[in-house]
Amino acid sequence: MKFLFAKALVATAVIALASCSNTADEIGGSLVTDETEVVIESSFEVKGHTTESNVPVMSRTIDQLLGDIDAKGYGKFSSEFVAQFMPATTLVTEGVNADYIDSVKLHLMIPKSGGCIGDSILPMGLEVYRLNKQLPSPIYSDFDLTQYYDARTGLLGSKVYTFNTIEQTDSVKKLNYRSVYVDLPVSLGRELYNLYVNNPVAYQSPVEFAKYFPGIAVRNSFGSGRVIDIANTSMQLYYHTVATDSLGKPYNVPAVGTYFAVTPEVVSNNCIRYEMDPALKARIDAGENILVAPAGRDVEIEFPLRDVMNYYYANRGTLSVVNALTFSIPAEVISNDYGISVPTNVLMVLKSEKESFFANNKVPDNKTSFYATYDSTNKCYKFTGLRTYLLDMLDAYGEKGEIPAEKYTFMIIPVDVETEVINSYYNQSTLVTSMTPYMSAPSMALLNLKESKVTLTFTKQTVK
Repeated sequence: MKFLFAKALVATAVIALASCSNTADEIGGSLVTDETEVVIESSFEVKGHTTESNVPVMSRTIDQLLGDIDAKGYGKFSSEFVAQFMPATTLVTEGVNADYIDSVKLHLMIPKSGGCIGDSILPMGLEVYRLNKQLPSPIYSDFDLTQYYDARTGLLGSKVYTFNTIEQTDSVKKLNYRSVYVDLPVSLGRELYNLYVNNPVAYQSPVEFAKYFPGIAVRNSFGSGRVIDIANTSMQLYYHTVATDSLGKPYNVPAVGTYFAVTPEVVSNNCIRYEMDPALKARIDAGENILVAPAGRDVEIEFPLRDVMNYYYANRGTLSVVNALTFSIPAEVISNDYGISVPTNVLMVLKSEKESFFANNKVPDNKTSFYATYDSTNKCYKFTGLRTYLLDMLDAYGEKGEIPAEKYTFMIIPVDVETEVINSYYNQSTLVTSMTPYMSAPSMALLNLKESKVTLTFTKQTVK
């Protein structure tokens, strides 16, 4: 569909008559007018298909997925995880020794909103194992964690847990997160404390620390029907010091320190198994374009670059300026019985650059990679920053040049996005600081490429 608007007659005669000079040449020149119009065209067709190229993925996220579900319309999904720890550079040692370490707990923090898929009341079990060798890097979602711990001797702790707060205090219910605490052997806490006292160099970097404590594996021990998104994983040392009261009687002063945490700097990984629902697979086999995450399906598209360029060249005026190029894709929730929704963010990246994008920790540059956030009101993803991409292609290939397929073949990939708000004197902006393959929760979406819209906007000026 084509729309023409903002026509304006720029009468140079008005400018000339406003000057102090009235020569015949100037008056004659003033009779020439330029016609300026803004052209918007959105009749371009986008083709695509679902692909399995999202398996396996390199998670590069501190979010840990744990649980097991069998969701009608989605499939069977389970996730366990492995993780190293970033140690604190300083531990409290004044008035403390290893015997004063009273207990150790693994603390898993789950967001109250969006941190659970499935039944929040259902009891499920987890087990924590000590790794007995170094985790590889890079590490991928199909990683076999069973090769990195001894099931007979490596168990550190276990826990039966739920996601609800039915029996909790009002203050806990008001928190914006839920906690799962797992008791670990006090001997582990004393070992790690002695390591700091006797070899503080081991605490100077996660690489050094991992030589002595390679990390943990957290596994599902029983139950199904829920997957939780653990936003923060840490180990806490509970200890005491000794003080004396006014009568000189000694008493213990309890304290706690969070000295070990999973951070972006350490190796961590969600070990995922996914078996697609046969009904969903049949829809993909029939040609529907469906995103499935984590570690499920991407959508490969052919962006109509040459059609856009041809239209521009055929309709540009004497002078022309590209104002914008946008791309919106309708996305629908696929019916399921677990409330699984669409991914919040998707990346659009050249297929030829997908692997390097994630391997090199890149963020979208609006030249060969772009991202969009789901618009729940209009039920679509809209990429708005493709103007530079088009300008580069116009400059590189011109009106008749043959464009290689690798320049217009893109992947649409669900992603997790981390941002930072930048405040300045004049305005506030949001900067993308990290983008990784989607690992927040089971997710899927039907992309309607037939109803997608590539919109070219340019201004042209024709001398008459």
